[in-house]
Amino acid sequence: MPHTYAFSKFHALGNDYVVLDPTRAAFEPTALLVQALCDRHRGIGSDGILFGPLPVPDDPTAFGLRVFNPDGSESEKSGNGLRIFARYLLDAGHTQGPDCRIHVSGGLAEVRFLEGDGSLVQVDMGLPSFKAGDIPFTAVAAHLEVLETPLFLPTGPITITALSVGNPHCVIFPGQVSPAEAQRLGPRIERHPDFPNRVNVQLVEVLDRRRIRIEIWERGAGYTLASGSSSCAAAAACRRLGLVDDRLRVAMPGGTLDIAFTDQGRILMSGPVQPVYQGHLHAGWTP
Repeated sequence: MPHTYAFSKFHALGNDYVVLDPTRAAFEPTALLVQALCDRHRGIGSDGILFGPLPVPDDPTAFGLRVFNPDGSESEKSGNGLRIFARYLLDAGHTQGPDCRIHVSGGLAEVRFLEGDGSLVQVDMGLPSFKAGDIPFTAVAAHLEVLETPLFLPTGPITITALSVGNPHCVIFPGQVSPAEAQRLGPRIERHPDFPNRVNVQLVEVLDRRRIRIEIWERGAGYTLASGSSSCAAAAACRRLGLVDDRLRVAMPGGTLDIAFTDQGRILMSGPVQPVYQGHLHAGWTP
């Protein structure tokens, strides 16, 4: 890999990503290379890699994006990643704002810059689906919604609500919402056989009808300070269960995101993006 290969690093509420731009240099994001780049001791260090912009064959006005977890697996979607990538597109001159469209494998996202410098970004995350077949969740029939459904763990059953917001999520209301509990339950639920594609996990505490607090275990990343798609999933689950209003704030260890639901039920997520630094991989660096 040439030493002139540039990268940019951003964080969104402590959820950090490295952006690698294939229009600036040739790059092949293999699982081994992604793991090495995300390593906080031997690589750049991040919660994932954003690879783009890429061409979208059937939509030349959209920017293609691939999202990689630090374990090298590819994710369908990332809420914080979409906001970060939009900020990168603005900073790099790929778009001039005030909005843009980003295509990931989990669907097309409409993005608006709420501040001209890209420091505050809103993403239309689309319509949530609670149908088992869309998540996927195999313990119930594909056409049924996964609402307050038992999930059987070796330690006993827990009650879950599962959904897709372009990627899979499992929401629980355990009573005790803490980093330790997220780290205890998260890996057991992430790899539960009823979730064949694995799943992101949110532990939720409803503070009032306009505020919730969550702890997060991300598929392929582990315990995470903040997650945009997790915030959307937790808010959508609370709304579907009648626990919150159409506008609410989601608090996480890394900070807060604002979530609003349109009349059609689409999720609008708004939050900050912070550039961290730009750099170049050293000529002698190898995974």
